[in-house]
Amino acid sequence: MDILLGSIYDYPQYYDIAFQPYTLTEANFIEVACRKYCRSQVDRLLEPGCGSGRLIMELAGRGYEMIGFDLNRRALSYLRRRLKRRRLHAETFEADMSDFRLRQPADAAYCTVNTFRDLLTEEGARSHLNCVAESLRPGGIYILGFRLLSPNGEKHAIRRWTEQRRDTEVTVALRALRPDLRRRVQQYRVDWLVRRGAQQCRLRHEFQYRTYTARQFRSLVGSVSSLELSDVYDSRYNIEQPFSINDEMTYSLIVLRKLLVRK
Repeated sequence: MDILLGSIYDYPQYYDIAFQPYTLTEANFIEVACRKYCRSQVDRLLEPGCGSGRLIMELAGRGYEMIGFDLNRRALSYLRRRLKRRRLHAETFEADMSDFRLRQPADAAYCTVNTFRDLLTEEGARSHLNCVAESLRPGGIYILGFRLLSPNGEKHAIRRWTEQRRDTEVTVALRALRPDLRRRVQQYRVDWLVRRGAQQCRLRHEFQYRTYTARQFRSLVGSVSSLELSDVYDSRYNIEQPFSINDEMTYSLIVLRKLLVRK
């Protein structure tokens, strides 16, 4: 059995397969949220930390003008090859989530499956939100999908799932390790088993996410003068059932809106 080296982000073809069950649900939610919250027609969408670009591919196929960026060059190359094969277009570039600029503003933006939590400091997260706000038209929205800190923490929590695309099967085991609530950092370990016919390979990768309670996230948004928290949704993606942000929701879809006038 082969051992893959590096991080899960260095193998975008497998990452794309592992998270493909979320793609249609997330893309549909992005569309209906834009219709509900944006003050004008949405044509141009931004995805910070786009990775393999599964949502960019889906939304570009629906006719949106797409912009995406990431720090991982392998992921960007993979996305560009897929766009070319399907004769789709998106503006893609390499950039840090906490320091980027667009030449033209987007109508809306989104960032799902905990990518926002890759920003491990308050300064980095605030800088990111300010960059997103500067990249949006007034009245535009930013949809953030990430897991809030459970009241019981995530220590020893483990999730397993398997996904397949053509002859490639990816099995994922994701385990939460060693929470540090003082530093607001949660350690994770992910194990991949990839099968392609008779061939198998494994990858183990450890990484950190920043933790957020509902109060901590409200405080962060309150420190960004050009954004306001509109509504919050849970993992059912039901646009007809918004909630107030709370610590019981775990995975949350948070809709932020750029103010027409700064606070």
